[in-house]
Parts: sequence; C-alpha cells; structure tokens
Amino acid sequence: MVHYTTVATCTLNQWALDFEGNYQRIRESILQAKALNARLRIGPELEIPGYGCYDHFLERDTVQHSWEVLGRLLEDRSLDGILIDTGMPVLHRNARYNCRIIILNGKIVLIRPKLYLANDGNYREMRWFVGWTRLAQTEDFVLPLFIGRITGQRSVMFGDALISTWDTCVGIELCEELFTPESPHI
Repeated sequence: MVHYTTVATCTLNQWALDFEGNYQRIRESILQAKALNARLRIGPELEIPGYGCYDHFLERDTVQHSWEVLGRLLEDRSLDGILIDTGMPVLHRNARYNCRIIILNGKIVLIRPKLYLANDGNYREMRWFVGWTRLAQTEDFVLPLFIGRITGQRSVMFGDALISTWDTCVGIELCEELFTPESPHI
C-alpha cells in the first residue's frame, strides 16, 4: 500500500545574528507547514543564526544564542505534531559543527553534523566548522542543562544516522554532500 506525505521545504529570509527575527520566521514557517498538513518541515542550512555569520561562528555567543532559540522552539507546544529539521552550529568535543537539529514534539531526535563542507568559490566553511568523518556512526551528545530541563533529555544522538518512523525512513544530506564525488547517498 502506498502512503503519501507532505514535506514542507522552506526558503526563509534569514539574517546573520538576527536571532529574534530568525526565530519568528522559523516559527511561522512551521505553523504554515502544519496548516498545510505537512509531516516534515525542512529549513535552510544554519537558519537559526543565519548562514552569513562568517567569523561570528567562531564566537561562543553565536552558539549559545542558537541554543536559546532552539529552546524556544522546543518549548512551544503549538509546534508539536510535525518533524522539524532546523540548522545551527553545535560545539561537540571542542569542535564546531554545522548541524541539522531534528525535533519532534519538544524533543531532540537527532543532531546531524554536516559531513562535507563547502570550501570553494564564495564558501569557506572549513574556516568555521569541521566535517563529521564517521559515516553511519553516532555517539552521545550531552545537552546544555537548560535544554535538558526543557526536553527532559540528558543526551541525544549526534552523528550520521537515519530517522525511522512507523512507515518510512528519513535521511539527511546538506548542500555540499549532494555534490561531492563520494556523496553519502551513493
């Protein structure tokens, strides 16, 4: 039997370091996706702080404010009932990763770091981030205390993984991963 689902892909007008404005646009896009009966909402890469933060990605405040925005999304019960894919920088084991954060009903399901970074032409992602090198592997990520208080979780999976539901499986690829000669989907 074939089951169809609606996926909402969002292109938002995000601004670097406009945490309040970016939060409002993310939240509104999730509500619009829910109104259209989408089951999965996918946002832009690094949509919480904005992609163009450049050297501000090196500042711990950028990461901290990103967690604060994520906390607001996790607390908002009006956003329940849809799998949400959002993006922000994450510090893990003293390395900074460009990550997708997958949330559902106020819980973090997975933190998926980018595997292959864009580092040519206009892009210098290796200046700010490292790529996850452990294909198809995860490890525990201990959440910031205030996020743990919101979600009731102490740790979550961090790494390259699939998300399985009752009737489907969701994989994640970010930008450069689609174009690299050793693309993870091949």
